[in-house]
Amino acid sequence: MLKHALAAVAGLLLAGCVETPAQARPPVWTVRDADSEMVIFGSVHVLPPGLDWRPDKLNAALAKADDLWFELPIDPASEARVSQLAMSISQLPEGQSLSKLLSPQSAQALAAAAQDLNLSLAVLDRFEPWFAEVILATAQFRKAGADASSGVEKSIAATAPASAQRRAFETPEEQIAIFDAAPLSEQVASLEETLRELKSNPDAYDKLIGHWMTGDLKALDADALGPLRKAAPGLYARLVTDRNDRWIAELKTRMAGSGSTVVVVGVGHLVGDDGLPAQLRALGYSVEGP
Repeated sequence: MLKHALAAVAGLLLAGCVETPAQARPPVWTVRDADSEMVIFGSVHVLPPGLDWRPDKLNAALAKADDLWFELPIDPASEARVSQLAMSISQLPEGQSLSKLLSPQSAQALAAAAQDLNLSLAVLDRFEPWFAEVILATAQFRKAGADASSGVEKSIAATAPASAQRRAFETPEEQIAIFDAAPLSEQVASLEETLRELKSNPDAYDKLIGHWMTGDLKALDADALGPLRKAAPGLYARLVTDRNDRWIAELKTRMAGSGSTVVVVGVGHLVGDDGLPAQLRALGYSVEGP
């Protein structure tokens, strides 16, 4: 259920054979005031290799961008730091186990998922629920043939002009803290929902990629965010709305200057009434897009 957010930590998202209409492209938003232009694009952090996803508007914006914003710095040092932090703070206290935090039904589902994905249940049992989701997602996506090098951020970072200054909304420490400091009850609720999804809707992410490629924002909101809003509203606030509010402050500061900016964040941050484009419209900026 946390796929859209966990991708930044796990570095992997489910990828498969996704069929989309010819020439379909994900949506792009363009925000303007008197002397600034900001193009916002919603990412999926890992995609099927060979998927033709890059919109012409995004390519044109990148060619003239003065600065380029991501959720996290896109570089090997940041990736290593995220991994180091996650491993160092995600273990449960001695005497506790993940399975015992779950309902009996969910504990059985965890054991079944571990067996299916060739994971050690004993290892999973040592981790907090949020990081167990990362491990499960990573294993599932590798099994599906996901290629981390195909992700939106890595592709853009590698091909954007060197003259575009790279910026980030969060540090590795800040992002890991968002997950790790979430109330344990919310982490458990999210993990249990994910375990249900693994069994009942194994093609969920393929569908999500299809919605993304065709710009079906209502379906993205319903499928990517709806389950988290319902099962763990506090965690939804930590992962989505609270971060959007912080990022809006940064975007307002950038729009107060001048020049051309490209912003690339997870697509879950761009849909619905609390998404970044809707908030920018409400602030009075000109916003072109879906």
